Amino acid sequence: MSTTEMTAVKTIEDFDAQPEEYKTAIKKLVRSHAINELYGAQVFDEPAISLAPTPYAKWLTCRVAMEEYGHHVRFKELGLRLGIAEKDLLPGGDKKPLSIFEYPLKSWAEFCVIKLLADLAEILQVEDLLHCTFHPLRNLARATMPEEKFHADFGKEFTSEMIRTPEGKAAIQQAINDYFPILPGFFGRSKSKNNEMFRKWGIKLRTNEDMRADYLSRAQELVDELGLTLPDVPDAA
Repeated sequence: MSTTEMTAVKTIEDFDAQPEEYKTAIKKLVRSHAINELYGAQVFDEPAISLAPTPYAKWLTCRVAMEEYGHHVRFKELGLRLGIAEKDLLPGGDKKPLSIFEYPLKSWAEFCVIKLLADLAEILQVEDLLHCTFHPLRNLARATMPEEKFHADFGKEFTSEMIRTPEGKAAIQQAINDYFPILPGFFGRSKSKNNEMFRKWGIKLRTNEDMRADYLSRAQELVDELGLTLPDVPDAA
């Protein structure tokens, strides 16, 4: 069945009647989001609360952490409805979290950069699900998108605040230099078989290569606007 022939799958009951490859593809995506939303909240968002410099910053960081945990809860609930075992929707099993979460968060400047640039990458991922043929996942992406945009705006707001001083700008630029090189890997390998499967069934629209190129363009535009620079990154394999 080609993508153009794939009709909307509107309910869990409709999902159960789909070809096995379609169900496998949906479960892979839901599981990945559930695990990574939780892991990211645990290693970045919640620890950042103590790093936030003011009560206002702590308040908004608490909101970010709450929403990221909420994203996990939503994806986990969908995964359970699809028949995925609860243990497979949590970190610690055979499905490893993204390597970007291995970065050791040490400072407020680093967290600002993570929200500025990593959440931009997440926005691109969610964008690609907004017209997904599986409506429960599409609707979840549409509910999640405003919060992802808030997280990216949070990063821009607090980055902009920090770069007003020479010391703050230097700290932000160093965080970009350290963290940005690992972000293009967020989009997976070129010529990915999983991505081919997702596009075959109308679950995703773009190749990993196209999404990565779009991300690099948007990230460059963003840092140019802030008077910052991006380090060179190696081509993804």
